[in-house]
Amino acid sequence: MYWDQPGPENTRNTLEAALAAAQQRGIRYIVVASSSGATAVQLAGRAANLICVTYVSGFRNPGQMALLPENRLLLEKQGIPILSTTHVLSGAERGISRKFGGVNPVEIMAAALRMLGQGVKVCVEIAVMALDAGLIPYGEDIIAVAGTGTGADTALIIRPAHGANILDTYIAEIIAKPRVNV
Repeated sequence: MYWDQPGPENTRNTLEAALAAAQQRGIRYIVVASSSGATAVQLAGRAANLICVTYVSGFRNPGQMALLPENRLLLEKQGIPILSTTHVLSGAERGISRKFGGVNPVEIMAAALRMLGQGVKVCVEIAVMALDAGLIPYGEDIIAVAGTGTGADTALIIRPAHGANILDTYIAEIIAKPRVNV
């Protein structure tokens, strides 16, 4: 499915497409990017093995979490793992670039993935992060869901590799994404 524009107006259809693909292909895990937790809450109770990946503490403001406390509580009550850790496609490299200028290989990889859309980059990132955290099994296709800003507009079937071998990650299928890149 291709959306005419990126954005949260595609969330419902993206989530439905991801759930349908999981059922049709027997995919057991869905990893969703959810900064405030709202997108993950929409999937809660609908996916057997759902993992919520949210921004690292301090992403927007030092010492603050973007995940809303009420959404955290709802997700935790349903036993949904919440991962908040350094982003695999930015992290320390971004800090070095900000401090000294220039660009690092991981930032180039992120920029190359953004050529397919911000959501594609985030899907790869959260899948690798979830694998590195031991929240999904190694060597298994999963569905990753992300968006451009807020909501969800991108879903991939992906077999992530660990961060140390990130270039072994395989994108098997694009389920949904915007036609337009921002």
